[in-house]
Amino acid sequence: MSERADLEIIADLVPPGSRVLDLGCAGGELLAHLKQHRGCSGYGIEIADANVLACTQRGVNVIQLNLEEGLALFEDHSFDVVLQLETLQNLRNTENMLRETARVGRIGIVSFPNFAHWPNRLRVLAGRMPVTKALPYQWYDTPNIRVGTHIDFEVLAKKTGLQIIDSFGLRDGHVVRRWPNLRARVSVFKFEHA
Repeated sequence: MSERADLEIIADLVPPGSRVLDLGCAGGELLAHLKQHRGCSGYGIEIADANVLACTQRGVNVIQLNLEEGLALFEDHSFDVVLQLETLQNLRNTENMLRETARVGRIGIVSFPNFAHWPNRLRVLAGRMPVTKALPYQWYDTPNIRVGTHIDFEVLAKKTGLQIIDSFGLRDGHVVRRWPNLRARVSVFKFEHA
C-alpha cells in the first residue's frame, strides 16, 4: 500500500471516526492517514520488527503478532472496520482469517494482487510466471503462498458467509469497476458477515 492514490481510495472506504484494526499494517502509513484525515483510532497488527518500529515512530498503535495465530485476543465486533490489505496471499489459512476478520469487525476490507490481470495472463501464456508491480517477486523467492483472482474471492466470500458490500479493482491509482478480473492489478472488497 505504498502508492498515495491507492491509499486514499482505500481510506475513503473507512467511515470517519471508525475504530480500525489493520492486519499486516506494514509501517502504519494507512492508519496514520486515517487518524489524521478521518479521525479514526485503532491498532495495527504486524510481525516484522522494522515495520513495528516504523509504526511506533509514526505514532501508530501496533501489536506484534503472527496472523497465522488468529485474532483470539479480540472480542467479537471490537472494531468498526478491519483492514487486510495485501496480506491474504501470505497466509496459509485464508478462509479462517476472513471469518476472524468478520468476527472482530463490523466491516472488512481486503485487497490482494489480482492474478487474472491481463498482463499476468499473457506472461503465463508465454510459459512464465508474471513479475509485476503488484506481484514483484520471482516465483521461487516470493512471500506469497498463493495467488488469487477477483472472481476467486467472490466465490470464497460466498463460501465463508460474507456479504460483499462493494468490490472493484485498482490500477495505477485509479478505480476499475468494469471487468476488474481482467483489467485490475489489485482487487478490493468491502464486506460484512451475512
